[in-house]
Amino acid sequence: MDGGTMGLDLLPIFEGRDKVLIVDAVDFKREPGHIGIIENDDIPSVLNTKLSVHHIGLSDVLFAAKLMDIVPLEICLVGIQPESLDIGLDMTDKISEKLDVLVEMIIKKLKEWGVECALLSRQEL
Repeated sequence: MDGGTMGLDLLPIFEGRDKVLIVDAVDFKREPGHIGIIENDDIPSVLNTKLSVHHIGLSDVLFAAKLMDIVPLEICLVGIQPESLDIGLDMTDKISEKLDVLVEMIIKKLKEWGVECALLSRQEL
């Protein structure tokens, strides 16, 4: 599902789950296109000051999930370092070039969890 800007509306997705995989742009403080994995308690869960409820991020949602005692047993965040945080609909070239690697890492993690998955060609979609 696309969690986009759902904020706290994501909490029911966490409740009752054993495992949750999140894919997002992450500021690793690395070069654009860097892909990293953060798991469980290494994923920051803090309540940050907000200008409005529209600024609620993943760390806020995880903080609330911990308060509500609905944190899944395993959480994995697969992230890619963005090149730009400008608003737009298109990926930058550097990020687009890394998309296949990102998808491979996601599939690898899902397979570790026992989830059957396979890549489909564009024609199969």
